Amino acid sequence: MPPTTVPSTSLALPTAARAGARRHAFFSNRSPSSVPTARLRRAPRLVMVSASASLEALIFDCDGVILESENLHRQAYNDAFANFGVRCPPASSDPLYWDEAFYDDLQNRIGGGKPKMRWYFGENGWPSSKIFETPPSTDSDKEKLVDIIQDWKTERYKEIIKSGTVKPRPGVLRLMDEVKDAGIKLAVCSAATKSSVIMCLENLIGLERFNGLDCFLAGDDVKLKKPDPTIYITASEKLGVGSKNCLVVEDSVIGLLAAKGAGMSCIITYTPSTASQDFKDAIATYPDLSNVRLEDLKLLLQKTLVTG
Repeated sequence: MPPTTVPSTSLALPTAARAGARRHAFFSNRSPSSVPTARLRRAPRLVMVSASASLEALIFDCDGVILESENLHRQAYNDAFANFGVRCPPASSDPLYWDEAFYDDLQNRIGGGKPKMRWYFGENGWPSSKIFETPPSTDSDKEKLVDIIQDWKTERYKEIIKSGTVKPRPGVLRLMDEVKDAGIKLAVCSAATKSSVIMCLENLIGLERFNGLDCFLAGDDVKLKKPDPTIYITASEKLGVGSKNCLVVEDSVIGLLAAKGAGMSCIITYTPSTASQDFKDAIATYPDLSNVRLEDLKLLLQKTLVTG
């Protein structure tokens, strides 16, 4: 529609005023729906990314993340049960043996070696053994039994790792190096026995990388095991990094729950024994780290924090 003609009296108005009058007349004769939408369009809203929305610490679990260790731990437990003649229930003729299917389920529900044995013996009866000919009945004797078996199992596990047949999972060493080169803090938090984790890390990632960790915590350092978040909360405090700026690498729902409980984002690198678990709360899931780069993780965490 052409602008409405301004009455001739407008000729006495200054040019700018006449222009203003024409604009007023143009819009006053149009319904709101006929006003060109371009004149009402707002400028696009800019999304500002806060400087705090950044990756400041990458925290690795050990078993299942740095190495596929489930069968190695199972072998060490079965060797320990055979060594001490652990019979559960006590009337069994053969030493206790955890098969692969059972151990996969057990280790995905209960974190830490001692809690696994306490649960199993509590459910199936405390065993007879070379340590105690009759099943222990007092709390102190039960703890002594678990401690002795766990200590022997740990030494056996170390022997397996030192054999040289175990390698780190794909992409782990490269990603660790990228993190350190970028000045981002690097940590390892494992529910396993400390001496076992130290030996494992020294052999698999090397002394230089191990000594370069900004934080290292194991099951001995906290009272409660994963899925309790204590180990990750403690790591955040030791690193001096807020939980939202930490990213955890886990392989199981137990670890994921621990990370989320600490207020941290978590990615999953699953193993054959954890692949079927529900990882809906992870911000990303990968078969391994071979194609995962530091820049991918930085962008992933930034997006999570901004949209979160």
